[in-house]
Amino acid sequence: MADVHSKEIRSFNMSRIKGKDTKPEILVRKFLFSKGLRYKLHDKQLPGKPDLVFPKYKTVLFIHGCFWHGHEGCRYYVIPKTRTDWWLAKINGNKKKDAESVTRLVQLGWKINEVWGCELKPDKREKTLKSLFEKITS
Repeated sequence: MADVHSKEIRSFNMSRIKGKDTKPEILVRKFLFSKGLRYKLHDKQLPGKPDLVFPKYKTVLFIHGCFWHGHEGCRYYVIPKTRTDWWLAKINGNKKKDAESVTRLVQLGWKINEVWGCELKPDKREKTLKSLFEKITS
């Protein structure tokens, strides 16, 4: 099956996908900052460069996009119909890197929290953010 976009348009679309400062990430950051939590962003010295690091609580937070990190059972994780093998390799590679990062962080004594993009949709957002705040501060 051919791509619905030309090579140039597909390249442009893919170039607009961000890895940092995504909408879900900013949403979580603003909420936690408003609750008085202070954090470091994308600490390169830690495995997996966690999105948020809370040194005071020895806790890290990963904010995962459902598609890019293969959120099983989620309606937002749909395997593309074109280049399926390539996409599965890409997403499974991301999942493997995530698992390795979590393992190394736990070995270093860090607590891990993960938030999925689907958990930040308007109908689940408030519950997710309150629960996240409780997990970090407890």
